[in-house]
Order: sequence, then structure tokens, then C-alpha cells
Amino acid sequence: MMRQYELVERVHKYKPDVNEALLNKAYVYAMQKHGQQKRASGDPYISHPLEVAAILTDMHLDESTIAVALLHDTIEDTSATREEIDRLFGEDIGRLVEGLTKIKKLDLVSKKAKQAENLRKLLLAISDDVRVLLVKLADRLHNMRTLDHMTPEKKARISEETMDIYAPLAGRMGMQDMREELEELSFRHLNPEAHDTITKRLQDLSDRNADLVRKIEGELTELLVANGLDKAAVKGRQKKAYSVFRKMQSKSLSFEQLSDVYGFRVVVDQVPECYKALGIVHMRWRVVPGRFKDYISTPKQNDYQSIHTTIVGPARQRIELQIRTRRMHDIAEYGIAAHTLYKDGYTPQPGEAAKGQSNAYSWLRLTIESLAEGDNPEEFLEHTKLELFQDQVFCFTPKGKLIALPRGATPIDFAYAVHTNIGDTCVGAKINGRIMPLVTRLANGDEVEIIRSGVQVPPAAWEEIVVTGKARSAIRRATRLAIRKQYAGLGQRILERTFERAGKVFARDIMRSAVHRLGHKDVEDAIASVGRGELSSLDVLKAVFPDYQDERVTTKVPGEEGWFNVRSAQGMMFKIPEGQKTRIVEEADDEAEAIQPFRGLPDDIEVRFADSGAVPGDRIVGIHDGRKTITVYPIQSPSLQKFDEQPDRWIDIRWDLDEANKSRFMARILVNAINEPGTLATVSQAIATADVNIRTLSMVRVAPDFTEMAIDLEVWDLRQLSHLLAQLKDLDCISTIKRVFD
Repeated sequence: MMRQYELVERVHKYKPDVNEALLNKAYVYAMQKHGQQKRASGDPYISHPLEVAAILTDMHLDESTIAVALLHDTIEDTSATREEIDRLFGEDIGRLVEGLTKIKKLDLVSKKAKQAENLRKLLLAISDDVRVLLVKLADRLHNMRTLDHMTPEKKARISEETMDIYAPLAGRMGMQDMREELEELSFRHLNPEAHDTITKRLQDLSDRNADLVRKIEGELTELLVANGLDKAAVKGRQKKAYSVFRKMQSKSLSFEQLSDVYGFRVVVDQVPECYKALGIVHMRWRVVPGRFKDYISTPKQNDYQSIHTTIVGPARQRIELQIRTRRMHDIAEYGIAAHTLYKDGYTPQPGEAAKGQSNAYSWLRLTIESLAEGDNPEEFLEHTKLELFQDQVFCFTPKGKLIALPRGATPIDFAYAVHTNIGDTCVGAKINGRIMPLVTRLANGDEVEIIRSGVQVPPAAWEEIVVTGKARSAIRRATRLAIRKQYAGLGQRILERTFERAGKVFARDIMRSAVHRLGHKDVEDAIASVGRGELSSLDVLKAVFPDYQDERVTTKVPGEEGWFNVRSAQGMMFKIPEGQKTRIVEEADDEAEAIQPFRGLPDDIEVRFADSGAVPGDRIVGIHDGRKTITVYPIQSPSLQKFDEQPDRWIDIRWDLDEANKSRFMARILVNAINEPGTLATVSQAIATADVNIRTLSMVRVAPDFTEMAIDLEVWDLRQLSHLLAQLKDLDCISTIKRVFD
């Protein structure tokens, strides 16, 4: 366990004017608060914050950050309070310690919606001060190093969380060494069999090729020194097990097929020496085509700068080379932490990032701004994970602005990366001066010009083309708004008809007081819900006019023996079967005038339709269940066959509609449509134009090019339904259409 004087000495080596009093006070306070607490391994608990502090001293961080590392568990696990830490160490340190305490409570591998919300909180916490992130990553690294003493379930949960969130976040912040170690430790616990197998193969390879690595290092060093680069350092390194496993999985390769298990770094003093070293190497050994990248002139978003090339080197081995300056090497190793290394008197060279600036931290802030892009937490989670995991390509606007995008991005992603409005109005793109399809995959260095139209609405199918979370969530939002606008128009027409039949006048203003009783947040949302068939227009009428009564009474039909009405039926009359009479009292002034329906018919008889419905104009019959329900079927219904042997359950029914009080009735149709953008909108528009309401709609893809839609419609009568079917058959996007019966 690190002693107090050892901690001070570690910081003093890179910061001679260290505030020793602050470090000593934090060390003693943490030691006293954690007291006799033990970790799962049995070690004193204080060993954990000391190791976290040691990891941060390796990154050469200031004494305030080291103090936060020593104190980061005190509020969570001891009697310490925020007020006490503020008083002893200042509000700045107290705020950081409290921020880390909140992060510790977050569960980032819980159910998706909760995971997304917790990831929001994590990013918001670290966006205020990057030191929160640095301490949290160091804390996670030490926890992963000591994970062996946890239960298998806890190992799996923590490893999954590390692999999904913290390792990619470290990579995005440019901290490659930390990312590799976090991935390696997570891989060991999540897939121990694969980890052990690959580690053993790598060790065997290392034992066989130790002399070869030293030989290549020696030849490269001699070549560079002979050409005037006396201070150039060459170092070979073997890939980690997880890196090898990931490449084998993504490229479908066996271990023997891997040709780049070893890589070599050339580190020089000045930026011009990087290009000189590149020229020297390329003049000596043949270059592998397509394996050259210059991240010095075009740094990655996390500030990473280096030249990458692959050559066929000594012993005809393929060798990956990274050429960089020492400052670039520090940034590649420590990422945003490296920006504290050169605080005094450092002047960046041409081609190097300016002092104190961090593109990686800028990305983090932009990600926070995108919290408002998604309408729900799952979309934010998808957006952030896409941004964390994707490699990048770099493209330019016509004015030369650099746009970084995930590999595989299209001009649509490019348009949304520039501005959401540009993406929404995009209709085409020029890539390097040539008009190209919007599905074209962009390559490094492409110049992209977006062609726009003021009347464009992004097609829903774009969601399957784009790769960025920002583009995907913007397309979803635009599609939702377009569909809502369409359904709102249909819903308004339905409500106007319903209010007119009730002798009322429909206006949006009169709905405002009732909209919350209908379970919607605004009037437009409620009207669109009526158009979709999710909300009944009659329910809206009753919510706006609570005194309105839609009364139907049960009466005997004068002069027609055996026919009667039922309270729960709309516009239908029922015939009493011969020889099955029994008494039932109806709503009549004189009980003696009550009709005599059939046996077993109770007072509260319920009449309902078969699932596929029936409409006025259909020949209909009823099936009585012997208790309280009559089910109405169209005569064509296949379900009637199962009642062929039960004639006593059949009831004659006829339509008896009141022209002054028409109601809609449900019918089901089956549409086989071409699977292309806009088909659903075309079908919905045709239905709306015919003054027909959609109650429910379900879609199933039956073939790559065709989709089957089952639509429950609400129509006035058979005549209107037949007219609609004829109109739908004429649409180019419809293959077949038919009415279906249960």
C-alpha cells in the first residue's frame, strides 16, 4: 500500500511546485474516514482510493484531481458529508466528490429505458468537469484489476458495463492504453475460454518471434539513424487478446490468417521528422496498397495524431508502423489527461493540436447537446452508443469545413451532421462534384455538397440507410410529425361529422378543457388519435359535452309479430324463433304489452359483432350463446359452419337504421401492397378521402417486395365499403385486396 510520502514524491516528480499540504490532508482524512473498512478481497478499503490516486499520478494530473481520487468514496461509504469536505478542501473538490458519488449509484446495464436515463446522468455529470471522468475511469480500472474476489454475477455485470460504456468512453477521450486494459480485463471475465485460448496462442507466438521483433527494431533504428534521425525511438508491441478476438470476429479469420499481430511505433521529436521517417521507410521497403492514413494533417476527433502505414519489411513480414512525435505519443496514451502535461511555456508545433484544446472533450459536450435530439431515452442510448463505437471517416463541406462521421456514413448522415434542417430538406448530393445516390458510402477526403428542396419530408425508409444516431432520431421525429399531420386532418373531418350529427359545432378551442380527460397532452395529439382510430369520436363529444346522451331504447316493433329491438344493438331488429317463447319485461308503460322473446333471453342481453364485423347491406344472422350474448355474423362468415348442428341458437336479424342517426360499422380488409416508401401513406390517404375511418392496422412482410396489411375500417354501409375497395384496387402500389370474414 502506498505511503503518504510516496504519493507526494510521485506528484513532485512532474510538478515541482506541488501543494503538499493538500495531498497530506486528503490522505489523512481518507485514512481516518475509511478506518477499518475492508474490501471483498480482505484488503483495507483505503488501498482502493490510494491505487486510484496512483493511476492518476501516472497520467501526471494535478494535486486537486489526486485529492478527489483519495476522497471519492468518502461520502458514499463513510460518515463524511459534502459540507464537511467543502469546509476542509473547498467547494471545487466537494463538488467533484459529490459528482462521483452520484455516478457510483448508476446502474448502466439495467433495463434499456433505465440504462439510457442513467447514461444521460453519467454524461451530464462528467460534462461539467473532465476531472470527474478521469477519476471515474481510474476508479473503474482498479475495480476491474481486483474483480476476481466478486461473485460470478457481479463480475459479469461490472464487466458488461465496462465493455459497453467505460472502455469506449476512454477510447473516445483518447486514452487508448486505458481503453485496451479495460477491454482486456472485461474480456477475461465475459469470455474466459476465448481469452485463455488467444492469450496462450499469443504467448507461443511471442516466444517464437522474440528474436524477429528485436531484429526489426534494430533494422528500423539503424535505418533512421543513418538518415539523420538520431533521436528516433522504435518499439515493437504485440496486440492484446481482445483486439485479436475482435478482428477475428469482424473479419471471420482464424488466428493463423492474422498478419498484423505485431505493430511498431516510431517516435521522433518534430512533426517534419514524422514525414522524413515515412519517406525513409517507404524508400527501403515496399508499401502495402490502401494501408496508409495521415492522422497528423487530419487528427481524429479525440485528438489522436499519427501516421499509419503498413510495409513488407525485414524477413518479408507485413509490419504496421505508427509514426508520431513524443507529444502526439503522450496524447495517444493519455488522451484528454495529456492536456495538463504542458501547462507552462509549451508552444505547439505546426500540425499539432493547440495547447489546452481537446476535440475529445468537445465531442462530449456535443453529445450532451444531443440529449434534446431524441424524443425518448432509448433513442438517446442508441445515438450515444453508435457514436462511442464507430470508427470514422473525414469529409468536407464545399467551404472546407471538416465533418467527422462514422465509417459507412452516407450523404444523408453528412447532411444531418451539418444541421438537422439540412438533413430534413435533403433531396440529393454531389460527392467530389458529381451527383451521386444518397445511399453512397462516404470515403475519407470526400467533398460533399447537399442538394435541398423546401417541400421535402425525409422518407421513413432513410432510417434503414443512415448510420448516425442523430440522423436516425431526426428522421423518426420528422416521420412521426408527418404521419401525425395526416391523421390530424382525417381526425378533424371525423369529429366534424360526429358533432354535426349530434347538433353541435366542432372547434379546436372547445376541446382544450377536455383534452387531458381524454388522456392526451394537446388538442392536435387527440385529433390525430381520432384519425388513427385509437380514440372514438363519440368519446370526444361526450368529454366536451358531458350532458350529451346517446340513448337507445328497447321496444316491441308494432304490427310485426316476433320482431323486437334490443337496447345494446344499433339499428337492428331480432326475430323470435317459433316455439321458444318465454317472458321478458321490456321498457313499456304497461307490463302486459311486453313481448315474449325466446327461451333463456335475459333482460340485459348483449349484442356484439364477430371480430371481422358486419356493415349495413350485409345479410346477417345472430348466434345466441344460451346466456346473455348474441353475436352478429355476416352470412358469408366461415365461423357459422360450426353452428350447423345447433339450429336452436340461430336468430334472424335485419338492419333497421335510422337515417337521422347513422353510425359507423366495422369491416376488415386484407391488402397485399408493394413494400416501398410511401405505400402506407398512399393507402391511408385513399381511405381518408373516401370518408372512411381506420380503427386498427397491422402489417406483416410476406416477401422481400410485398407487405400484407390487415385493416379494420369503420364505414357507413356496404355501398361505401364497395366503393372504397374499387378505389384501392386502382392504386399502383396495391397488388391484391379483399374483404375478410371470421
